[in-house]
Amino acid sequence: MDKFTNSAWFMRIVAFALAALLFISINFEMESDKKSLGLSTAPEISTETIENVPVEVYYDRENLVVSGVPETVDVTLKGAKSLLINAKNQRNFKVYVDLSDPEISMGNRTVTFKISDLNEKLVATIDPEYAEVNVQERVTKEFKVEAEFNSSLLEEGYTAGQPTVSPKTVKITGAKDAIEQISYVKANLEISKGLNETVNGKATVKALDRDLNKLDVTIEPASVAVSLKVSIPSKTVPITPKQTGKAKDGIRIKSISVDPNEVTLFGSETSLEKISDVNLPVNISKIDGDTELELDLTKPGNVQKMSLGKAKVKIRTEKVNAEEANADPVKEEEKPETEQKQEEKVVEKDGPAAIESKTFSNIKIVPVGIQDDQEAELETDVASITLLGEADDLKKITKEDINLTVDVSNLDEGTHDVELAVNAPAGVTWELVSKTASVTITQKDEET
Repeated sequence: MDKFTNSAWFMRIVAFALAALLFISINFEMESDKKSLGLSTAPEISTETIENVPVEVYYDRENLVVSGVPETVDVTLKGAKSLLINAKNQRNFKVYVDLSDPEISMGNRTVTFKISDLNEKLVATIDPEYAEVNVQERVTKEFKVEAEFNSSLLEEGYTAGQPTVSPKTVKITGAKDAIEQISYVKANLEISKGLNETVNGKATVKALDRDLNKLDVTIEPASVAVSLKVSIPSKTVPITPKQTGKAKDGIRIKSISVDPNEVTLFGSETSLEKISDVNLPVNISKIDGDTELELDLTKPGNVQKMSLGKAKVKIRTEKVNAEEANADPVKEEEKPETEQKQEEKVVEKDGPAAIESKTFSNIKIVPVGIQDDQEAELETDVASITLLGEADDLKKITKEDINLTVDVSNLDEGTHDVELAVNAPAGVTWELVSKTASVTITQKDEET
């Protein structure tokens, strides 16, 4: 027995047995520890779908345009649950389409979505798996912009000029076939209410095909400044005083004059054509002597507005006896039309020379000093002027002797009120119904 225990084989068998027991013991303890920690030797396999994952496209962006690639896809991942949770929360993987091959050909092609930076222990399925894309040569071309607006928003009586844009052209970049489809480049001025004044604003530029479908292109600049001049037709007519009531006993009305004696009406051309003057009723029943009044002007029907709301009336009277007072005065409406308009009338007497007035209507206003690259447009290009002087001097003066100008040499683009300059014959003074004129300055279209 001692011989057996002392043999080499006995020692080898004992060592092997001890090693086996030690291995079994260690593994048993590890399994016990895992179970106590809630761990399992086989991980739990699960699946998780991540929706709306962005798609990146790799291609030569300087020379090519790629269309048809969806912006997002859905990715279904399969693997250990702990890895899935991390992938879903971090989203540190990428879905992409690779078209970076410099030898890639133009036209339609089917491409496969790929995924990168994903844990290698996870399996991914992409939905959709493929995409039909179109590869085109990238083209940039310059186009002229046409501004437009909804003309039905113009208020009654108002008119609009042709809208102007700045800059007048834009650069459009896109696929070659999309650029070739461009038929219109429009900038629509958005207006939400009735138009009754000049509008300046920004408008987004759109490229449209011949069927007015919007094209998928890049426009630089994306918006332009649009100016739309809105005006209303005008007409200057005389203010005609009309006596109402009966003068008091012993009082006779010698004259009734109005200052100013004209008013400018604004409205549709059809409405203005029917109006020759504006009547101003003057009640003489309470007049005791020479009087000055300020009376309201009544706006004629279908007229949008007037340049004046009130006018001053001068009434000159004289005392008469009962016999003269009973004599029928000449009624205003029975006077000849030329006398009613009172184009020439006595204003006042100063010494032996009678100072009279003479009114000229529709004198042309001429803008001066227009710069070569600008255009000037007057809201009203005529005005009325009243000359005051001795009768003999006034008789020699004609309409052609009077010049009305506005200096626009130092005006920037936009609408301005500019003082009228008068060049009239010597020896007379003058009065204007309106001392200023509204002038709109615009840049000339560049010659192409």
